[in-house]
Amino acid sequence: MKALLSKTPGKPDALVLEDVPALEPGKGEVVIDVKAVGVNYPDVLIIQDMYQFKPERPFSPGGELSGIVKSVGEGVTKVKVGDRVMGSIGWGGMAEEAKVDEGRVRKFPDAMSFEEAAALLMTYGTSYYALKDRGHCKKGESLLVLGAAGGVGLAAVELGAAMGMDVIAAASSQEKVDLAMEKGASKGLVYPRGPLERADQKALSDKIKELGGGGVDVIYDGVGGDYAEPCLRAMNWDGRFLVIGFPAGIPKMPLNLTLLKSCNIIGVFWGAAVARDPKANEQNIKEIFELYESGKIKPHVSNTYPLEKGADAITELMDRKAKGKVVVTM
Repeated sequence: MKALLSKTPGKPDALVLEDVPALEPGKGEVVIDVKAVGVNYPDVLIIQDMYQFKPERPFSPGGELSGIVKSVGEGVTKVKVGDRVMGSIGWGGMAEEAKVDEGRVRKFPDAMSFEEAAALLMTYGTSYYALKDRGHCKKGESLLVLGAAGGVGLAAVELGAAMGMDVIAAASSQEKVDLAMEKGASKGLVYPRGPLERADQKALSDKIKELGGGGVDVIYDGVGGDYAEPCLRAMNWDGRFLVIGFPAGIPKMPLNLTLLKSCNIIGVFWGAAVARDPKANEQNIKEIFELYESGKIKPHVSNTYPLEKGADAITELMDRKAKGKVVVTM
């Protein structure tokens, strides 16, 4: 079988497509005939040894996938050969076959395509955990989403709207803001590309306050960098600032603002939360499937690449050009 491999640390152009031996499942394992792989920001980091997990090389990037069960190992009862499944696996997805512990795979709704299934778990799982479990978001509250046209950002826009929140979409172009508004945001703003001068930061903060009617209750920050502080300055009393990721850099926040606004800065690490409380995650995924089947959410796959162009898919995300989700197909 063919696999896109990271053999040395580097950017996407260091990845190589090679033939590797077919996989055999061990006890409790499932081998999947991969059909589609969602591309996520951890893929950008993991191939450069900049992620919190550093798998032994060679390995394939790709932390979420969908496909058909090809074979099962001893003791597997959750799925059977021929089942359509999706999986969250950390890495190993960008290959024609993937070997996964049965606890990391699940069947998905019949109406969902392989591409949608590969674009669902990490983005909607992260954003639903952020809004529901970490942000304790309520109907009628205001939600500002930074990076609103990216994978997790667009999921947060849809989920926030489904929860009855007033969603403000912030992105780096009008085209991206328009997409987020099609997905349920009621207001939008275009922010300048960084780095931001103090005047730019103040202007951004003032605009957020204006759109939020004086401020916002919840901030979903999937961007970081110079954008974080002006958002914090626009937060309402008892607000919640959700820390999702840092493609624009890790911000340094003035903690006196948390005192003045009696607000919270809250970390969101969905992958670790899944490992710590799998039952809670199962309930969240059940609710996400229900939202999909009711038509309230739908993964937006903006671009697909064949396996041999998988490096280009990761580059699109790294360059912050993606709108919605980029998917690699076999």
